[in-house]
Amino acid sequence: MRKLKYYIACTVDGFIAREDGSFDCFPMSGEHFADLFDSFPETIPAHVQKALGIPPENKQFDTVLMGRKTYELGLQIGLTNPYPTLKQYLFSRSMKASPDENVKLVSDDAVELVRELKQETGKDIWLCGGGELAATVVSEIDEMIVKLNPVVIGAGIPVFSRAIEPISLELCDRKIYGNGFMLLHYRLQK
Repeated sequence: MRKLKYYIACTVDGFIAREDGSFDCFPMSGEHFADLFDSFPETIPAHVQKALGIPPENKQFDTVLMGRKTYELGLQIGLTNPYPTLKQYLFSRSMKASPDENVKLVSDDAVELVRELKQETGKDIWLCGGGELAATVVSEIDEMIVKLNPVVIGAGIPVFSRAIEPISLELCDRKIYGNGFMLLHYRLQK
């Protein structure tokens, strides 16, 4: 069975972006980028892959789930199909149609869709964000891969947008870089 993995960047104080959705607070260079590009190339938006010469290869995931606010960050710069090598699902109750034929709009039961996707064959499913979608489907998250950035911003969009029941995590793997960035891989204990 496929797994739903919440692969997300956050600050030490638990925010995935500033309150306006921007993430310019995260360091945009460092030794960790080469590892992330090598291990998770499909999570790099297509226009960045092309600019950096990263091969469009699906190593971990073949499906991505995005909340409306996460997706709209790309729309602001004209990106309607950010991950063309992945099956893309956009979750929104307010949008009437998907801006791109390659991105499937989902307006009803997110949990049920995730359960159906997990039963299909293929690579794992990437929960890209944001915090609202993560809180909605938290019962279906199998693993969290946290890109912990050595920065504190004090306020912003949290990893989960609302209170959830406590879940114990098992640390499966970790890598700590000289610049303070940490890649933490957790299995959720349910």
